[in-house]
Amino acid sequence: MIFEQFYLGCLAHASYLIGSEGVAAVVDPQRDVDIYMDAAARLGLKIEHVIETHLHADFVSGHGELAARTGAAIYLGKGSGATFPHRAVGDGDSIEMGQCRLEFLQTPGHTLESVSVLVKDRERGEGPYAVLTGDTLFIGDVGRPDLSDTRTPAELARMLYDSLRRKLLTLPDDVLVYPAHGAGSMCGRNIGTERSSTIGRERRTNYALQPMDEEQFVATMTEDLPVRPDYFAQDVAANRRGAPALESLAALELLPAAQVRNRQKQGAAVLDTRPATDYLPGHVPGSIHIGLGGQFAAWAGAVIGLERDVILVAEDRKAAEEARMRLARVGMDRVVGVLEDGVAGWAAAGLPLAMTEQITVRELKEQLGELVVVDVRRPAEWSGGHIAGAVLRPLDKLKSGTKDLDHRRPTAVHCKSGYRSAIACSLLEAAGFERTINVVGGYDAWVGAGLGSERG
Repeated sequence: MIFEQFYLGCLAHASYLIGSEGVAAVVDPQRDVDIYMDAAARLGLKIEHVIETHLHADFVSGHGELAARTGAAIYLGKGSGATFPHRAVGDGDSIEMGQCRLEFLQTPGHTLESVSVLVKDRERGEGPYAVLTGDTLFIGDVGRPDLSDTRTPAELARMLYDSLRRKLLTLPDDVLVYPAHGAGSMCGRNIGTERSSTIGRERRTNYALQPMDEEQFVATMTEDLPVRPDYFAQDVAANRRGAPALESLAALELLPAAQVRNRQKQGAAVLDTRPATDYLPGHVPGSIHIGLGGQFAAWAGAVIGLERDVILVAEDRKAAEEARMRLARVGMDRVVGVLEDGVAGWAAAGLPLAMTEQITVRELKEQLGELVVVDVRRPAEWSGGHIAGAVLRPLDKLKSGTKDLDHRRPTAVHCKSGYRSAIACSLLEAAGFERTINVVGGYDAWVGAGLGSERG
């Protein structure tokens, strides 16, 4: 049996290719599917099966394009409501591929249609070798139960309790666990950094699998859930009907500065993808900054959404194409162009540039009484320690969380190390804050300088 994991760091997303005797299945494919086509060709396999463990909310799947290019059948859990041709599967259904057998387990809880895929390899023996758990079971965590429009989080959490204890935890301890996401994904709360585990290890170490009754589990799973980004529901809808192939998207157009300014006035978002060190000293006024490193696409979906035209500012053409691909992976298909010649082109057209101030943590300490300090980390990070007198405004809530802040007062923004604070500064500037200041190095630098903090 051939078994390969493909890990997409920018979305913390794992997908899989499983093959035997010339036939392959792809599980939870990302939108750009050439990687699976290339791998199958390299390994001498024909992709005949495309499996979705559920309708994903945090990215747009490539199942439609992959099936169209290979002739493969698509498999989804029963009750998905998918409107494209597919095979609805549940307990007792399976796929035979040479020496490999894939058995479906209905494991609802993260979503109603969630399934896990039990992998059996006769070359290794008759018992199960691995289980692909989708978003039901992660490494050190389990899937969030609040993504349904028809069931409450408590109802889904009860389903999840049963799926974990009556299905997955009945498997032998040595069965390998391969989930659909890793650390950083917004589909869980505390996902570990490892790419795989075993049932036995998760049984011992995963907080959600420790001995507890159903009511305690439900209370644990529904308390302090992270904010669900608005684009999640739109991605589910796209995956339910099947997303268009990437080649159907229009080519990136170079837009002169004057046209960018006009389209920005009409509501287009100008998205600056350069590193913060380049953005902060000079940028298009009102532009939104999200550096191409890190979880670029997830943050873009969360703070911009899928319903606005987007114009990119990038270091070069290659970076613009990479940004465009990453945005498409989360369903942001309305990228209408890229600023011609970048910020240099904007300045050459005689248009003004904006600048964001920066201060060190020691300078922040000296000016605490004069500045509003906004911490844009997550609540769990805040509880572990924060600057006394700071105001918590998590980045994913910042769009709607500034009404009680004084736009006229100088506002210093920090996160853990600097990536999120630069994004936040751009959002505050676009919202009309008169003076925003980025804190270099964030809370890590504050603690490293021994400047003190408080908890709770």
